Amino acid sequence: MIYADNAATTRMSETAMKTMISVMKENYGNPSSLYGFGQRAREILEEAREDIAGVIGAGRREILFTSGGSEADNQAILSAAALGKKNGKLHIVSSAFEHHAVLHTLNKLKKEGFEITLVDVHENGLLIPSEVGEAIRDDTCLVTIMYANNEIGTIQPIREIGVICREKKVLFHTDAVQAVGHIPVNVVDDNIDLLSASGHKFHGPKGVGFLYAKKGIRLTNLIEGGAQERGLRAGTENVPAIAAMAKALKEAAAGMDKTSGELIKKRDRLIKGLREIPHSALNGDEKKRLPSNVNFCFEGIEGESLLLLLDDKGIQASSGSACTSGSLDPSHVLLAIGRVHDVAHGSLRLSIGEDISDKDVDFIISSVREVVEYLRSFSPIWRDLESGKKQHIL
Repeated sequence: MIYADNAATTRMSETAMKTMISVMKENYGNPSSLYGFGQRAREILEEAREDIAGVIGAGRREILFTSGGSEADNQAILSAAALGKKNGKLHIVSSAFEHHAVLHTLNKLKKEGFEITLVDVHENGLLIPSEVGEAIRDDTCLVTIMYANNEIGTIQPIREIGVICREKKVLFHTDAVQAVGHIPVNVVDDNIDLLSASGHKFHGPKGVGFLYAKKGIRLTNLIEGGAQERGLRAGTENVPAIAAMAKALKEAAAGMDKTSGELIKKRDRLIKGLREIPHSALNGDEKKRLPSNVNFCFEGIEGESLLLLLDDKGIQASSGSACTSGSLDPSHVLLAIGRVHDVAHGSLRLSIGEDISDKDVDFIISSVREVVEYLRSFSPIWRDLESGKKQHIL
């Protein structure tokens, strides 16, 4: 099997797995308990908080543990909205290709009287900082822009956007679920006020993540019922998963330069090979993208059929976000960068991992070429394109 869907989830690292099992076996006390066994669990929890903070340049008390990126996104946005409402500011700036954890939360706020401005994403999958700045108004309480897109992998000019938000005194949140652990992220240098991350995207366990909130930002509770996490998130902390997440993040950060260099070579090899398929197109900027991400559209085919036939060949891939895999609609991300519906339906996302070889890359290229040709051989859409009845777009 060739696993090429790391943007959906990654395999837990051996270090993370051993840490998790060890804590479950030996330090299973409740970190809120006052006796020694519970306090050892508390120490492990705080060590993990310190380690995570160190990787992203934050303070230990600025890290809040959550169940994952979606919860962190919700808490960040709803907290900023509550602060804005208190000050009479009911406007939020975002982009059209954010993760649904952001977009659905913004839709909820829209029903509560907030006005949402979605800045256009350009054909290369990138935002222009000045256009974000132009969207900010006197009544803007938050700008929320993802660090790296979960489907097409484009890395946004976060630092520049952060500078603009600082100048205009507007809170800046970034969904960094796809970025943390894969590219350098520093909340101070990047001028970030709120940041969301998820453990299973960088070889940690599922069901655990964290929210960075700059000191002084008052958070709104999503879960009531206890004094855990300084009273900001009720519920006994998942100490084994949190400890494993921290180990995975430290490990990813330590090996980031080496891993990124190797992945970029394989990523570019994939892009070069897939480009040779007629009427195909890379989605997003070729260089300003995550080291692991390759996203293509192929004219005249359906993405679902492509995925199933690649699965038969032992290649695990996707057509977009795993959170919307049950939807028949084309990717909102591809539509946001200008792909038409017919083309957006024929998309393929490959997110490769450190264990992929050059041989695997070549097999993916040949397999995709073979499957695309097969699907086109009996596609009425492709027949119309080739006969000239319809015009090729790609």
